[in-house]
Amino acid sequence: MTSRLLSLQVPIFKYFRVYPSMPFEKPGRPRRFAPLQPEKGRASDAPKLQGIVFDVDGTLCEPQTYMFKEMRGALGIPKSVDILEHIYSLPTLEQQNNAMKAIQEIEGRAMLAQKPQAGLVELMQYLDSRGVQKGICTRNFDKPVSHLITKFLNGHVFHPIITREFRPPKPDPAGILHIAQSWALSDGGTGLIMVGDSMDDMTAGYRAGAATVLLVNEVNAHLAKHEHTDLCITRLDELIPILEDGFVGEIDQGEENPDTRSQAESALERK
Repeated sequence: MTSRLLSLQVPIFKYFRVYPSMPFEKPGRPRRFAPLQPEKGRASDAPKLQGIVFDVDGTLCEPQTYMFKEMRGALGIPKSVDILEHIYSLPTLEQQNNAMKAIQEIEGRAMLAQKPQAGLVELMQYLDSRGVQKGICTRNFDKPVSHLITKFLNGHVFHPIITREFRPPKPDPAGILHIAQSWALSDGGTGLIMVGDSMDDMTAGYRAGAATVLLVNEVNAHLAKHEHTDLCITRLDELIPILEDGFVGEIDQGEENPDTRSQAESALERK
């Protein structure tokens, strides 16, 4: 297990062993956290929010989905095949390294065109003002992550930062559970919120016991109706009043077919 510090003193964790998932009792739904506004928080019987974990591509920065088509073209695999699973399944270490280098070159070119998501800085300033811990769990490699933080989030601390070389990657919950463990949380991710834009993000968060927030757009709106999605937003700073007044998920434990599609459509109408 190794780590290194970037120029911003942002630790990028890189692991070369499989980190096992941890069993725990998942909380009931709808998910709730006490308001971050101090007076309201003291009066609430909801659990305290312990931290927020963010995805990177499509969450902290605008989606660069064209990368995945280029990656699959470089690897010669169809859309139905997971990129990282394919690379890890290659028979020799040399083949794995060459494949990883090919997709890193594509990501390296794309990172130069990164654009921050709407409301990114405002949300991070708010979380810092309320003392909320922030972590990152991404399937990206470390260079685009450090580039985004350096360019758009100078002075904001994310720790830990879990990147591609941590295994197993999302949708396994191991990365989120490691973040929870590093924050000395004993109940898995139940005190956390996972914010992302993909099925991998929602599933990893759900399986870790975290509440999940989908940053919804025209491409991923169908994920809003998935049982692993608790809440939908279209801008990151929409989380500010939600957290200030107390997070309440929109999926009830008893709902077998929650109408989260209409939630996504309503969110897109507000965009």
